Amino acid sequence: MAVYIISIIFAGFITYTAWPGSSLFSWHPTLMTIAFALLMCQAVMVFSPYSIFKAADRKSKTQWHWIVMIAAMVTSGGGLATIVYNKYRNGASHFTTWHGLIGLITMIYMCCQSSGGTLLLYHNLVKKFVKLKDMKMYHATSGLFMYMLASASLVLGMYSSWFQAVVTGTSWYVCASCPGLLALFVMNQITTAYLPKPAQPRM
Repeated sequence: MAVYIISIIFAGFITYTAWPGSSLFSWHPTLMTIAFALLMCQAVMVFSPYSIFKAADRKSKTQWHWIVMIAAMVTSGGGLATIVYNKYRNGASHFTTWHGLIGLITMIYMCCQSSGGTLLLYHNLVKKFVKLKDMKMYHATSGLFMYMLASASLVLGMYSSWFQAVVTGTSWYVCASCPGLLALFVMNQITTAYLPKPAQPRM
């Protein structure tokens, strides 16, 4: 339950702070935070035993995972397009900060990760080369790395001149801690559900 509360409040606070529509730039932090902190996080947590979909079967959860991840990709794509066009319009250089570079890498990695997810849906095409169980583990582990990149991008964005000008003091530290907390929830979900567990010693 905590992961839902944190992601919703954090995304809501950033949206309120940016006030989408007040400027072209305002859509960038809004869309990226909704994509990474809310949608992407919830796409992973769909499989959690504490999820609102906990009573659903595996197939239904997988479908919801895909739907929410596609929404995250579209939303983040909009956020990327917004900042690229905003910089172009103002004659500013692109991807000159760690925030911009990590954000771009995250977007590229997300496309690759989605391709891997597609192979899981059509595993029959590659079952001669890799087992389904192994593919699920690879996809989950890769997804964890992708979420770490997304979280790093969010945190680095909080060091931008815009964010530091509008959010200060305790509020800044609370915001900076939110991506890390969400990443811990995601890490726990993935490692618990997919990564191999150490063998128990025989008595």
